[in-house]
Amino acid sequence: MEPFPLNGAEPMHTRQLGKNGPRISAIGLGCMGMTDFYTTGTDTTEATATLHRALELGINFLDTADMYGPHTNEALIGKAIAGKRDQVFLASKFGIVRDPANPALRGVNGRPEYIRQSIDGTLKRLGIDTLDLYYQHRIDPAVAIEETVGAMAELVKQGKVRYLGLSEASVATLERAHKVHPISALQSEYSLWSRDQEDNGCLAACQRLGIAFVPYSPLGRGFLTGALKSPDDFAADDYRRFSPRFQGENFTKNLLLVDQVQTLAVEKGVSAGQLALAWVLAQGDYLIPIPGTKQRKYLEENVAALTVKLNAQELAALEAIFPANATAGQRYPEAVMQLLDR
Repeated sequence: MEPFPLNGAEPMHTRQLGKNGPRISAIGLGCMGMTDFYTTGTDTTEATATLHRALELGINFLDTADMYGPHTNEALIGKAIAGKRDQVFLASKFGIVRDPANPALRGVNGRPEYIRQSIDGTLKRLGIDTLDLYYQHRIDPAVAIEETVGAMAELVKQGKVRYLGLSEASVATLERAHKVHPISALQSEYSLWSRDQEDNGCLAACQRLGIAFVPYSPLGRGFLTGALKSPDDFAADDYRRFSPRFQGENFTKNLLLVDQVQTLAVEKGVSAGQLALAWVLAQGDYLIPIPGTKQRKYLEENVAALTVKLNAQELAALEAIFPANATAGQRYPEAVMQLLDR
């Protein structure tokens, strides 16, 4: 990775988005929690300051989706980047449908007419003419991937979108999609405690096809930072309360693993979160993780992980603590697991 100055910002490490995409910051900023899921009454002033600080630090890869809020996340980012469009590589997503009457319910929609409607709403809320990267958020089993990606490719021809991505897609789906139009990025959960992407072949497929892999929740939804000590740490509306990994005996078992990561981190003189993020970055230059935060202090801690280098012994120690399938509990409740393309 080499540093580069981004419009006068501090030097930042970069990685390439797929085979033919641009070089962007080696980590991005996941924006979901700024408006949704982790607690109500989010501080939009601090969230906006965090977005601006990211740009100052050279983090130009911002990740959002129309279902975050829904819609409020894109609107927040749109206001924050007004007048700064040339400093930002923006990614958003379509395809997860929420019921306003019951926000906990989820549906998926990959139909071409829905895609055309979705991109127009996204562009309006973000206040831009062209989106840099557009993901299908979840694969719609009722619509052939060729039809969905064909409609997405039309958006590229129309100048509404620059690059295409998929989220939580299987290798077979990814390969079929890539034949219709080049897929630049696959975004799926990946971290020390979520290593399915190794077993299911997605990491290897991305490397083989020249597709960037964008790990979301690279800090295990905050668990790998060591800051969470009890399920009682969550706000009443925090969706982690309903996630199997954060419940009861699973929480206790997983905390024992994180305690070991924290011990290694202390020995190295870094935080547990920085160690976990450095592990993800060390898995290959085609990975561009997007740790999420809504506070500047955690953003700055995450950015500093770019300077943390792990030697073979440290990587082996982390592997010994968190081998594949070591984590107790599914990463989502069963109903949400059913939305994954497996």
